[in-house]
Amino acid sequence: MDIDPASRHPADAIEGELPDGDAAAALLLSRRPELVPWILQWQRELIETFGEPLRQDAARSAVALSIALARMGLRHGSWGEDFHAYHNENHALELMDGRLGQLVSTAGEAFDGRDRIALMLFCACHDLRQREDGEGDGPVGPNEAASMAESRRILAAAGFDPQRDAWLYGTLELAIAGSTFDARPLPPDSRSNTAELAARGGALAPHLAQWLDAREPQWRSDAVRQHALALAQVASDLDTANVAEPMLELAASSIRLCEEREMRAGRSLDDAQSVAPCFAFLTEGQERYFFELHRFCSEPGRLAFAEGKAANAAPMRALLDALRADFARDPGQCQCGLDVIRHFARLALRVSECE
Repeated sequence: MDIDPASRHPADAIEGELPDGDAAAALLLSRRPELVPWILQWQRELIETFGEPLRQDAARSAVALSIALARMGLRHGSWGEDFHAYHNENHALELMDGRLGQLVSTAGEAFDGRDRIALMLFCACHDLRQREDGEGDGPVGPNEAASMAESRRILAAAGFDPQRDAWLYGTLELAIAGSTFDARPLPPDSRSNTAELAARGGALAPHLAQWLDAREPQWRSDAVRQHALALAQVASDLDTANVAEPMLELAASSIRLCEEREMRAGRSLDDAQSVAPCFAFLTEGQERYFFELHRFCSEPGRLAFAEGKAANAAPMRALLDALRADFARDPGQCQCGLDVIRHFARLALRVSECE
């Protein structure tokens, strides 16, 4: 399947600077040297767990992970000139090193070696691009479409083959497509059967089957395709499982995303014009995301993360209520967006201490 013609999202300067595993490893060694042995250890553990037949796939995967992480860090992360507070190499790592480990420890028997490779590569590749203004593919966002295109090039650079390794290409494409998240209000007719409208109000992952029905009418008779779709649901849960992190980590992720949104909007956090959008995002935005838009898409995701989300519901409500109450009492107490963020952080600390 060719979800995204590469010509619509070609390689950029970062890909040219980091074309292969050697260049990626060199950058990682210079910036985050601990990541190189960590990736190699993941490769060894994969082989030890699933045996010799997985050796080549594990080795290729380690190369692909190195390339993806290095490009994330250089393009939008800590080592380049276009820093994004949320979508950077650390977001990929929190999925790879934290959430995926929790998922495997909870429902590990549900995933074989190939599944773990696909999910690990999803964690590393799903947010590769964040500055895309072009077209996606129907309900798939342009950033996700561009990340899908680049992930195919990364797989090829690591030694994977589109025919021999169709299982991986197909799974990664569907998982990244499914990570498209629409935070706009729900459409007036929520009963619509189109994938584009059905996806509004959360992740695209639960609606990928509808999308495939229109694009590949025979996919339901393809066991590999069905499995790829199931893994795409799991991947979506990994991506949005910040709702289940300890309360302070959840609040911190909200702050990082708020900072990134203001940067993308061209507003300085030191300016008065950022007060209203920061307040709206940290109150209404977080409320809608946590209580309305977010939903688990897979049974393994629910098993791993639903309890953590449930534990956060009352503290999150208390945090949002406190922020609104403080602003109602003194609307002028914050002179800029940074003041709003700091007040949100203080209240998060207070709520966390009361748990």
